[in-house]
Amino acid sequence: MSVDVLLGLQWGDEGKGKIVDFLTPKYDVIARFQGGPNAGHTLKFGDTKHVLHQIPSGIFHKGAENVIGNGVVLDPAIFKKEILALEHFENYDKSRLLISKKAQLILPTHRILDGAYEHAKGDKKIGSTLKGIGPTYEDKISRVGLRVGDILSKDFTTKYKALRQRHLDILSRYDFEFDLSELETAFHEGIDFLKSFQMIDSEYHLNHRLADGKSILAEGAQGSLLDIDFGSYPFVTSSNTTTAAACTGLGVAVNKIGEVFGVFKAYCTRVGSGPFPTELHDATGELIRKNGGEFGATTGRPRRCGWLDLPALKYAIMVNGATRLYMMKADVLSGFDTIQVCTAYKDENGKLTDEMPFDLNDQGVTPVYENFEGWSEDLTEVAEYNDLPQAVKTYVEFIEEQVGLTIDIVSVGPDRKQTLLK
Repeated sequence: MSVDVLLGLQWGDEGKGKIVDFLTPKYDVIARFQGGPNAGHTLKFGDTKHVLHQIPSGIFHKGAENVIGNGVVLDPAIFKKEILALEHFENYDKSRLLISKKAQLILPTHRILDGAYEHAKGDKKIGSTLKGIGPTYEDKISRVGLRVGDILSKDFTTKYKALRQRHLDILSRYDFEFDLSELETAFHEGIDFLKSFQMIDSEYHLNHRLADGKSILAEGAQGSLLDIDFGSYPFVTSSNTTTAAACTGLGVAVNKIGEVFGVFKAYCTRVGSGPFPTELHDATGELIRKNGGEFGATTGRPRRCGWLDLPALKYAIMVNGATRLYMMKADVLSGFDTIQVCTAYKDENGKLTDEMPFDLNDQGVTPVYENFEGWSEDLTEVAEYNDLPQAVKTYVEFIEEQVGLTIDIVSVGPDRKQTLLK
């Protein structure tokens, strides 16, 4: 068997959680491979809406095993809150949630460092979620971080205090006020809670599952355009969000990767700072935000909205090796007389290109648009792809032609049932 990968092709918030939930019945294992509580995967089924941050999106299915991989950074306090919110769901089964011993722990001081770093940037803020993600990955790369498996060590308290002091020494150089007591109480309660879960050597576990013929879906967080290497640096997340990260974040070999499912919205959104070529600063952008409920699932911040950016989409498809595409939120574009799609960029010298520049921040580009007839019909009740208005199908077919891949799913609402197979 192979590991299929599902990830976002834009700046995050594409609707990955819904698709993982939709696909989970086809898989034995769902495994998160990077990111942490900066993710917000929203699932809706019937009258139930739930947002997951660190827990894989297959958790609501009885048959699936869910693994938090070594590439994830885990906040024990937030983990406890997430689990307690799940316990009243009939399908939740604690025994089906496994945690890699090699996943890094987010400490309270990581969160404070995140705030101090962001505050020090002044008007050049990245737009961090302030969940401690960057400082935790920083400690991982510096080889001083604590891992989930460390909480089983008799020396854990000593290790914790040493890293805590390291962070406090750094914070002493910043003009930043903080109160550690409440965060630490929640952290230690979270650590005790975490000890009741099964911790595994996830690389062995997942490879044994493959050897036994089990199917695995690797679930990504954030989006490809936020990748630390290939995103709009420095306005990116602190981990690799592309397909290659599934290998390093789970401990599976490159030759074990099968399909790569790329998820994107019918338009674009972005949270926080950073370049966004097709951003709309007008009533159209505001209407997309309103219709799409475009507010961050983790932070509640309003998302910046704009038209679909094909150069960026093609770039993300390329660096991920995407094999299948799923288009989300087609219903949000209902009611627009004209829908625009960016097909190329024009640089400062008037030269056209369909490639992403080295630095979108410094190399200003102007989007070149192609216009399409919009549709007025409400798509949320459509049950079959063939029943969609012709204008929607024309839009889908144009995107397929431009990127060279078929769009296998068109989503027309947040519910599981509002997922049209093409």
